[in-house]
Order: sequence, then structure tokens, then C-alpha cells
Amino acid sequence: MRASYPLGKSQVLIGVIGVGRIGRSHAETLKSVSDVDEIIVTDTDLTRAQTAATELDVRWCREIGELIEKVDAVVIATSTTAHADLIIEATSAGKPTFCEKPISIDLESTQKVVDHVHATDAVVQMGFQRRFDSGYLAARDLVASGGIGTLYAVRMAGHDPAPPPESYIRDSGGLFRDFSIHDFDALRFVTGQEVVEVYADGDVLGFPIFRDYGDIDTGFAILRLESGARGILSVTRHDPLGYDIRMELLGSGDSAVVGWDDRLPLRSLEPGGQPAPSDAYRNFQERFENAYQAELEAFCEVAAGQAGSPCTVDDAQMALRIAVACDLSLAEKRPVLLTEVG
Repeated sequence: MRASYPLGKSQVLIGVIGVGRIGRSHAETLKSVSDVDEIIVTDTDLTRAQTAATELDVRWCREIGELIEKVDAVVIATSTTAHADLIIEATSAGKPTFCEKPISIDLESTQKVVDHVHATDAVVQMGFQRRFDSGYLAARDLVASGGIGTLYAVRMAGHDPAPPPESYIRDSGGLFRDFSIHDFDALRFVTGQEVVEVYADGDVLGFPIFRDYGDIDTGFAILRLESGARGILSVTRHDPLGYDIRMELLGSGDSAVVGWDDRLPLRSLEPGGQPAPSDAYRNFQERFENAYQAELEAFCEVAAGQAGSPCTVDDAQMALRIAVACDLSLAEKRPVLLTEVG
């Protein structure tokens, strides 16, 4: 039976597992969602859980299992290495579950979760917030309506303002699986097409710590879509002007861009061109604030049985397959077909 919390229940309890940077942000956002009357948080770091609960004025508990038992739905925002087991634990308890991307950094663990979700008809929404951003939604509509015409190319930029700490790098799974996986999902979401082949390259250009973990700080990928159109991605761990996320669509009927607004951290070198804005986006929370709100509101509808998941475990698995193909291409210096992975 599909899990959902009781419609009409006077108090809907949402449990947030993990209150680091994104988990704390989710808990704060959930407080403003009308369908949520109460929040309970927990974390493997009990001091962090207590602190977050006090500062957000919510409840907390010591054990993950205790939280899952008490709540009506679960939000998982732990480190990636814990996602797969927690999805299975929460859904096995019959709780609708939201989980930050990715399911796992490896295909085997991801497949185990996908199989479990299908076998139990569990309710799971994955956290790819760009699907709820107004610009990406408009881009999807432009393609779906035929307004873009024949799609020629999709150019994507993903540039972080500063590298993450070493503790994060160690468990992240690498640049493509951690950061670019959002671009891979957005490419599928906007175009309605699957990626069939990738060629990826990259290097450590500014921060030697990435090399210690077999990672890169600067990457590139060319992604061939089913129609023959190409996606072209650049991604870096450092942008001195701010957080830069863009998608450009070039077609026979139109040319359009997502992410070009007054806070885009980019400056023009043309005479009379615009300087970089003084209030450029500093991080993903600022850039996608409205998208995160819409994403969690959608999850409450999913959990209540009012809508299907807008981002399934199958979507997450496909994005990971693209990332794994990019890693293989980077390692072997050759194009990789998606049929070679997963």
C-alpha cells in the first residue's frame, strides 16, 4: 500500500534527519509551509541537533529510528553516504520520504534503493530543486511547446563561489557526482530527452586538496542527447564573483537563457558594459530560495497522497548514471555510451 499521512489530520509531523547546512535550511523552510504544523529534527551530532532545535524552536530526538516512528513523513538531509540506508529504513516504516540528491555515489547501492521503492510502491521524492525554479520551468515549457524549434545545443555553467571543506570533499563522490548531477538532471528535465553518450575532461587547477581524493576542481562535459543535440557543461569549484548557475538553449526558433538576472556574478568587458553586481548570489540557498520552498511544498502534497512524485528515484538513478559515465570518460580519456554504465 502506498504510504501517505492521513488527510485532514490536525497536526502533520515532519522529521528532518541531518541538520547540517542543507538540512537546517530545509527545517527552516518547512516551518513556513502551511501543511506542516510540527517538525522534529535529529542528527548523528547530538549537539548540532539540540542547537538547531533550540534556534529554530522545534523538537529534537536522539535516535533516527525514534524520529521515523514518531513522524508522518521524513526529510533526509544527511551526508550522501547515509542516504540509501535511510531511504530504505524510512519507507519500510511506511513513511513518505524526501531525500537530498543523490541516492548514493555508487550504482549498486542506488539500484538496491530503486528496486526496494518499486517493490514496496514507496513514496519518495528526490531533492533536485532546479525542477521547481521558475527559469528552468520556463525553459522546459519552451522546449515542450515547440517554441525552441529544433534544439541545437544546451550550454550549462555550474560555478561554486568557493571550494567545500576537506571533510566534504572526502565523501562527496567527486565533482560530477556531487555538483554536476544537478545539471545532468536539469538537462533531462528541460529537454525531455535522455543522454546517450558523454565525453568528459577536467583537472586540478587551483586547489591541490582535490587531487588527494582523486577529484578535480574544474571539469567539462559534452553530452549527446537522443536527438543529436549536444549539452555542453563547464563546472568549477571557485568563482571569485559568486554562485553562477546558468543554462542556455539554442534552437532554430529561439535562443534563451536561465540564470541571467540582476544578481548573475558576471561582468561585461564591452565598452559601457555592466559591472558585476554588488549583491551577486553568494550560495545555492540564495539562488534557489524560492525553488526550495516550492520543492518542499510539493513534497507535502506528495506525502498527503495528493500528487505523484515530481522527481523519482528513477530520475536520480539516471542522473547518477550520467555522472558515472563522465567519471569513466575522464579516467579513460574517451567517449562513453550510457549503455556502458548501469
